[in-house]
Amino acid sequence: MKFKQLLGLRFKETPAECQIASHILMLRGGYIKNVGNGIFSLFTPAKRITQKIEVIIREEMNRIGGQEIMLPVSMPASLWEESGRLDSVGSELLRFRDRSGSEMVLGMTHEEAVVHLAKDVARSYANYPFMVYQIQTKFRDEPRARGGLIRVREFTMKDAYSFHTSQEDLENYYMRCYEAYERIFARVGIPEVAAVLSDSGMMGGKVAHEFMLLTDVGEDTLATCDSCDFRSNVEVAEHIVKSTALAESEPLTCVSTPNVKTIDSLCEFLKTTADKTCKAILYRKSETNELVVVFIRGDLEVNETKVRNFLKEKIHPDTGTADEGITYGYIGPIDFGTKATFLFDKSLQGVCGLVCGANKADHHYTGFEPERDLPEAPEYNDFAKTYEGAVCPACGKNSIEIRNGIEVGNIFQLGTKYSESMGMTYNDSEGALQNPIMGCYGIGVGRLAASVCEVSHDEYGPIWPMSIAPWQVHICALRADDPVVSEAATALYEALLSEGIEVIYDDRVVSAGIMFSDADLLGVPVRATVSPKTCGRNVVEISTRDKSLKEDVPTETAVKYLKELVRCKLDGLKFNGKDVR
Repeated sequence: MKFKQLLGLRFKETPAECQIASHILMLRGGYIKNVGNGIFSLFTPAKRITQKIEVIIREEMNRIGGQEIMLPVSMPASLWEESGRLDSVGSELLRFRDRSGSEMVLGMTHEEAVVHLAKDVARSYANYPFMVYQIQTKFRDEPRARGGLIRVREFTMKDAYSFHTSQEDLENYYMRCYEAYERIFARVGIPEVAAVLSDSGMMGGKVAHEFMLLTDVGEDTLATCDSCDFRSNVEVAEHIVKSTALAESEPLTCVSTPNVKTIDSLCEFLKTTADKTCKAILYRKSETNELVVVFIRGDLEVNETKVRNFLKEKIHPDTGTADEGITYGYIGPIDFGTKATFLFDKSLQGVCGLVCGANKADHHYTGFEPERDLPEAPEYNDFAKTYEGAVCPACGKNSIEIRNGIEVGNIFQLGTKYSESMGMTYNDSEGALQNPIMGCYGIGVGRLAASVCEVSHDEYGPIWPMSIAPWQVHICALRADDPVVSEAATALYEALLSEGIEVIYDDRVVSAGIMFSDADLLGVPVRATVSPKTCGRNVVEISTRDKSLKEDVPTETAVKYLKELVRCKLDGLKFNGKDVR
């Protein structure tokens, strides 16, 4: 392709609305154009990159027996009614009515549609197992759209769904998909992606993994351990309690604590530490507004996801304004006096000598011991958020690190959540009706492209891996108005095209600074520069975008040299003894 025909603008200024590198560079480089909040058009460079990502995904899905299908973007709301998600999913799901007044939805995920597709044709155990996948446009009315293609409302997604007759078969296939994902991420240029345990959220199921690209700009927070390679999203990371309890019991005593409403002020007033206190965090069940009180050690934070998953209900923080006799600032588990669901974190189990609220203004208890002082021994569960330096659940060391990451893929063991609710059955080998067991597996294509850019760039532009680069070779013809330069560069261009090399050819009559700046923004892995100086020496200057190679190559061998260099970068091989991967 000739550069002068390439639609799009490239510029130096950083757009005011951009916060992260991939968003900045993809706007500056003429990859994307904002249409609306979280909605983008893709110019040719971005489209070529995402097409290559899709090819890699298709190859790996086909490799594990996937069958490509296409499910509808819009569908009757009745499908989501069958699964129970029409009411349980919030405003992220775009609802509308067609001209006949029927309620419709835009697919933000396609579990309902794929069950509808398969339920009448997979009626016998002999039809199982199978996996189907699609690469499809989806819409999620994301309230926090930002970061360019990292978090959008309209997006292209690869989602796959597998169907099985046993949990063991699902688990075996789940691992095949897990390994396929590792190959996909390695092939697109980010082999450092880490799989972490995650919350299944609205998807349901008990087992889920997210594939995270560790980077400071990531919105997800991960708990990791370098000592044993433990990885988990903090939403589900188990908190291992390190006991700080007093050695001996103390009498329960109500003490005056005037105007002391926070853990910090309480510790200062009573000359104690936060780990010797019990605090209360209040939530409301979203559907019923019923009060939920979580009691936890004062130095720890409540993990709201763990509370939600335990209750199997949506919750939101209590506003602290309810007129129900609640003594805010002095709440404790003794004689609370208001109807509520009480949850106790395991950090309180077996401890004594705690300070807690007395449910009376300006008063706290000292010497609190849950098993002794409450009418019934509490049931303890893990509701705490892990933290930097916490005990690793895998190896037991105080080695937890908190890091940020971008989710580039996810896999879920769904179980029978959708097949059961939507009445999908098959006859087993004995003729009995069973619900198939499902797994689902997703990758956001545009987000993956932006994530690669996020970790593979310099101050001048992206450094695309050869496997997904918009072009393989970028020819820069300096002084293209010079007939000698034009003839040499055009001959190189045509020869490379005839060899099947993807080339973009810049023959504009512009300064070297503009030409090289634009080339940096396109991030093509290999650059071939033709100029009056190189023509005078009968060479082509060949360099790589990552600056690992720069060499003058005789004009007559330049095509062969470039072809071999492209092959080595594609295959991850050394080139002439140099690491150019």
